[in-house]
Amino acid sequence: MSSSASGRRAAEFVDIAPIARMSGTLRLPGSKSISNRSLLLAALARGTTELTGLLAADDVDRMRESLRTLGVRIEDDDAGERAVVHGVAGTFPVRQASLFLGNAGTAFRPLTAALALSHGDYELSGAPRMHERPIGDLVDALRTLGADIRYGGVAGFPPLTIAPGAVHAGGKVAIRGNVSSQFVTALLMALPLADGATTVEVEGELISRPYVAMTLALMERFGVVVVRERGDVFRLPDGAAYISPGKMAVEGDASSASYFLAAGAIGGGPVRIEGVGSSSIQGDVGFAATLAAMGATVRSGDDWIEVRGAEQLHGIDADFNAMPDAAMTAAIVALFAEGPTLLRNIGSWRVKETDRIAAMARELRKLGASVDEGADWMRVMPPAQWQPATIATYDDHRIAMCFSLAALGGVPVRINDPDCVRKTFPGYFAAFERLARR
Repeated sequence: MSSSASGRRAAEFVDIAPIARMSGTLRLPGSKSISNRSLLLAALARGTTELTGLLAADDVDRMRESLRTLGVRIEDDDAGERAVVHGVAGTFPVRQASLFLGNAGTAFRPLTAALALSHGDYELSGAPRMHERPIGDLVDALRTLGADIRYGGVAGFPPLTIAPGAVHAGGKVAIRGNVSSQFVTALLMALPLADGATTVEVEGELISRPYVAMTLALMERFGVVVVRERGDVFRLPDGAAYISPGKMAVEGDASSASYFLAAGAIGGGPVRIEGVGSSSIQGDVGFAATLAAMGATVRSGDDWIEVRGAEQLHGIDADFNAMPDAAMTAAIVALFAEGPTLLRNIGSWRVKETDRIAAMARELRKLGASVDEGADWMRVMPPAQWQPATIATYDDHRIAMCFSLAALGGVPVRINDPDCVRKTFPGYFAAFERLARR
């Protein structure tokens, strides 16, 4: 055991014994992406918003803490799943602040854009890995609007210093879309803070497109309708302003659902997850279709999905541009499939919590898999002979969670630094064990 900086005892590893079957029902924690977007929109809105079903995890804590530092009044329940947010009608009361965002991209990027248009003096920093994750495309777009943003270290990367600029809206602003969809999301969410109709043109391919669609759906719930024109061109009308919807429930996290849906596919099932389903605004619900393509049986309703395994899953060749997080889970399912699985268009893995292509390939090989990798693709062949393995997690919550599924291969698996799942799913390993049958 080791001790964290806060004094909390942190487990150095968790051992998962071989699992024969996975079955049962699980209600998901709230979506990280929806939680952080909703908290920021509620803070910027006119009126008071009650949010329920929020994710209680580190990334959402970073957003809450930052909004409070900026003068937003938020009343929480003890579990951290409900918040009453008293909106500031587009103007943060605190005009000078230093914010620490950890490694929470869904907090760092949108807050950068909002504060760049807020006429104050702000400093934004994060964990060492956040300072290695690019933000230059967003900064360049904000500078074309007159924002005064400076780099505190390497150009193109956090930390950032923001000063009051001659911010103007109206006309067109271009932003690249092939590094992170969070840049487009951040820009769109912030634009109502500046006056004037503005058109955002995405240059190049827009990756993780469903996350931008989620952003537009949430902005509309808060009274701002963005018109999507040809291709990836978005027009924000003049006079747009956020207005509280009163109450809003946060969906369960579809990315977190992928591990349990995969457990149903490779562990027999049935496994049913509740809190997200066919009516979801999250793109990662599409992972259920991936499992069906690999041979699993999938059923769903408005707020649930159920998966049963097949006698033999088979490998696929698929483009995962729209759901790169769920693609990591697909790489694990590939271990249990007949034939190769090719994951294409996953270049965004390179700039996530770690270089996920390199890390996933390294850890998959420990289990006996054959893995080829390229700049934006990975090819996985299942093990001829499964090997017990100790999995390094690289402070990446998704690596820790998806490799827990390897215990269904009939070998023991050790996951190092399991507490990294606190970023999005603190109770993951307990939930996983509730479905395990040995």
